[in-house]
Amino acid sequence: MAISLVSELETPSVLIDLDKMEDNIESMQKHCDNLGINFRPHIKTHKIPDIARRQIEAGAVGIACQKVSEAEVFAAAGFGDIQIPYNIVGRRKTRRLAKLAQQAAVTVTVDSKPVVDGIAEAAQEADVTISMMVELVSLGERTGTTPASALELAQHIAATDNLRFAGVMIYPSDAAVRPRLLETLGLLADAGIAVETISGGGSGASSDAHLLPELTELRVGTSIFWDWTCVAVNRASFDNCAMQIIATVVSANEPDRVILDSGSKAINSETINGQFGYIVEYPDARLHKVNEEHGYVDCSACPSPPVVGEMVHIIPVHTCVVTNLHNQLYGVRGENIEEVWDVAARGMVW
Repeated sequence: MAISLVSELETPSVLIDLDKMEDNIESMQKHCDNLGINFRPHIKTHKIPDIARRQIEAGAVGIACQKVSEAEVFAAAGFGDIQIPYNIVGRRKTRRLAKLAQQAAVTVTVDSKPVVDGIAEAAQEADVTISMMVELVSLGERTGTTPASALELAQHIAATDNLRFAGVMIYPSDAAVRPRLLETLGLLADAGIAVETISGGGSGASSDAHLLPELTELRVGTSIFWDWTCVAVNRASFDNCAMQIIATVVSANEPDRVILDSGSKAINSETINGQFGYIVEYPDARLHKVNEEHGYVDCSACPSPPVVGEMVHIIPVHTCVVTNLHNQLYGVRGENIEEVWDVAARGMVW
């Protein structure tokens, strides 16, 4: 028998409030439209083609995927403009990337000559063209390179068969990185190298985008659902958070402590102020510890604690990780289940 109500679901399950998700899609697209830049949603947050189609229909220019395996899923689902803002390294991966480029327009990010040359070899063997953006190192010091090296890489890409220099990428694209970006753009302009795309990204990038007027596109994933991390830094409110995990109280033998059926395998292991999630019905409760299948809740500050069998809703600390822990997400309006989505790119991390 088909399940149509939230109360009929087994727990833990992941709910997506469709009204909030649709508002989030509209709001981010409108924000980018107002700035005059393209929006390219990062699908690693939801990993679901149907949701990405909704973002494209709202005005997004294409999608970003974090790994080749994710991109393969979305290319098979018919997406034709895919960006992978990641260094693709290794013979097997570059061959798969080249095969992917036979199905869709593919742009990758690079920060060194060995990465460029490995991809170039695969592209030449497959007789495909792959676009490349050079990544600038940000103050976060993850991947990326310096302005001078970025110029050298751009020249190398432009001179290499089956490659096309597409522009510059930054993560995170906060305002503090602008001097480095301007230096890079100046070097490229002096060398006569055209820059098609200047791509910014990161959960906070939407807030800072107006401070980097050079940006031509924005890559953001978490805005589709938002989460407690974004609330904690004032990027969103709990009212904007579309994702909730429903959990059941399975033990309540002490007045100040209950145990949920949801642990690290359902809500992940990241924390905010020592808590693993925000319990909507009990804002004074502290979900302070998780095992794989158990969530420990301190209810000492609650006027009355939950009881065995009660279902509660948890706003996760990090929505992207939660998606990758579950086979399905449930799109709901109130208590009614309207959508059941298989997480098509779950586990696609290579």
